[in-house]
Amino acid sequence: MIKRRKHGDDIFSSEDLLKIHEATLKVLEKSGVEIVSEEAREMFKKAGVKVKDKRVHLTQKDLDEYLALAPEKFTLHARNEENNVEIGGANTVLVPGYGSPFVMDYPEMNRRASKYEDYVKFTKLAQASDNIDVVGGVLVEPTDIDDNIRHGKMLEAAVKYSDKCLMGSAMGAKKAKESIEMAEIVFESKEFVRNHPVLVSLINTNSPLTIDERMSDALMVYSENKQAMVIASLSMTGTTAPTTLPASLVQQNAEILTGIVLTQLVNPGTPVIYGSASSVVDLKTADLALGSPETAKMFNGTAQMARYYGIPSRGGGALTDSLFPDAQAGYESMLNIMAAVNNGFNFILHAAGLLENYMSMSYEKFIIDDEICGIVNNFAAGLEINEDQIAADEIIEIGPGGNYISTEHTYRHMKDMRIPILSKRERYFSDKKQPETADRAKAKYEEILNNFNKPKLKAGILEKLQKYIDRL
Repeated sequence: MIKRRKHGDDIFSSEDLLKIHEATLKVLEKSGVEIVSEEAREMFKKAGVKVKDKRVHLTQKDLDEYLALAPEKFTLHARNEENNVEIGGANTVLVPGYGSPFVMDYPEMNRRASKYEDYVKFTKLAQASDNIDVVGGVLVEPTDIDDNIRHGKMLEAAVKYSDKCLMGSAMGAKKAKESIEMAEIVFESKEFVRNHPVLVSLINTNSPLTIDERMSDALMVYSENKQAMVIASLSMTGTTAPTTLPASLVQQNAEILTGIVLTQLVNPGTPVIYGSASSVVDLKTADLALGSPETAKMFNGTAQMARYYGIPSRGGGALTDSLFPDAQAGYESMLNIMAAVNNGFNFILHAAGLLENYMSMSYEKFIIDDEICGIVNNFAAGLEINEDQIAADEIIEIGPGGNYISTEHTYRHMKDMRIPILSKRERYFSDKKQPETADRAKAKYEEILNNFNKPKLKAGILEKLQKYIDRL
């Protein structure tokens, strides 16, 4: 978990934020957000929210009442309490890639369907990382597992190979309920799960201005059990959202706020994260442009809007348009991770492994991104100022023309600098093999997997999980 020295950079003035908010109210009043689920619409109606046909029309009064119920920060609990994380404030929680149906094999440069074996391997890499805080969810889509049990097998793998915080399935009410019941097995207590967020799940809107039945029904199940959720818009500029970034922010704001209000209608105090995976589209090619500076600016606005409403935020990630773990993947991912942390996001999904927008995961890219996350974490921590750090007496003692290499002060601080897990600082030698970054990353992930040790898990839990999955 990254502990930032500041809450986040601002791209908008207070007047700008008010304009976006007022435009959002206008959209909610004149258009509203379509809620496909009749059960969800009834929740709004019972609360006195205006519902016309299938559209919900929130007012300023509704927002004032229900957004205030969502906590500004909350603790997400892991089965190993040392891995609990606090979401909100100046904290940034990192989560690996999510939802990719493909894996890019290196060095063959062959994109193939992701498998359960890949899911297990990426879970191990996430567990071994000093930067990643949350596992589970759809780390990759294991296409060789039947859809009826896929969510169960993914959660089982996350529990078997990691003791970090977990994600649950958002694929409808049934799978949400089953994720909670499996969490109760893992934590060996229904009561604990009901009183502590142990799962965080991703609830996506269907832009423009729609929340489908599958997502809203999963949302209501998790809200009933007070489990954490990211309510995220997935709009794409020029296609499912307006082309200009401020207008896109207005539309996604209407969608996200409607989803957040629903969580509080179901169960006041449900922990929720204001999220965005909204994308910029290059209209010359009709392809996503996630590695663009416009994407970073979109996320900057998202994080600031979340702070405006006093709710934790999600966005960013090691996003790139590159197909391979190359230089483009590196500089685009660094832009997006650095911007996301500086913007003040509390929850960064897609923090490691992604290529080709959201479509592919790469083992090598995972290691490269883990290095990026470590660098940004170190940078975000800032500098401590005290007498020892300033070392004025040391400077005076050495004086003009001196050398600090053998001083006690240098000895005390010689290990202060972050040690890279991937980067090299060696000189060039013509007679020495010097592999490129992707090759070093390949060697590193293979080393991690070959030496991986499963975290301890109480006897009998995996057996109970397997019996549960067998009944699905």
